[in-house]
Amino acid sequence: METKLDESTEAKIKEAARIVFTQKGYDSAKVRDIAKEADISVSLLNYYFRSKEKLFLLCMAENLQRLLAGDEPILNDESTTIIEKVQKLVVLHMDMLLENPDFPTFVVNEMLSGSSDLPEIQQRIDVMANSVLAKQLMALKNEGKLEMYPMQLVMNVAGMMLFPFLARPRLVKNCGINDMEFYQMIQERKKMIPLWIAQIIGV
Repeated sequence: METKLDESTEAKIKEAARIVFTQKGYDSAKVRDIAKEADISVSLLNYYFRSKEKLFLLCMAENLQRLLAGDEPILNDESTTIIEKVQKLVVLHMDMLLENPDFPTFVVNEMLSGSSDLPEIQQRIDVMANSVLAKQLMALKNEGKLEMYPMQLVMNVAGMMLFPFLARPRLVKNCGINDMEFYQMIQERKKMIPLWIAQIIGV
């Protein structure tokens, strides 16, 4: 019975943390805000997670796991074309980014540090490198239909998805874009990215 109680409390804290991080961002979120959202004491929250940073890392790791679970069947679907895969991946990733506004900054920081303790990042790289999509791209290159190295294409797609979220504070401050306008931009971008990639690879 005690284990169930512990698991329930931990799950409640993580859900509260996701809500607070989404609403306020990592820098503005306070441990007491998360404790209040979870309806527990700060001391109990600290007993489970010790620090806001550890709780944030756990939430981000779980986001990566959810992405990995969604990515793998798309990446390894032998019945779809490269562009069809890109369309599905873009929708999956950009919907997740809308729900987790701190995730892009987390991803960039982890990539820059080069010393992440999160095995999920290497796991995602391995899945991509050994996927049907990677083989389709390499086949195009071997046939002389793709001039660039396939990783260039992967980085292009990642950049197209991440940059609007990284630039969002500046877009809001300097361009006066509100939340609804940003949401509409992302919906439009979901349709545009596959079209841009199709033009790049000539399919």
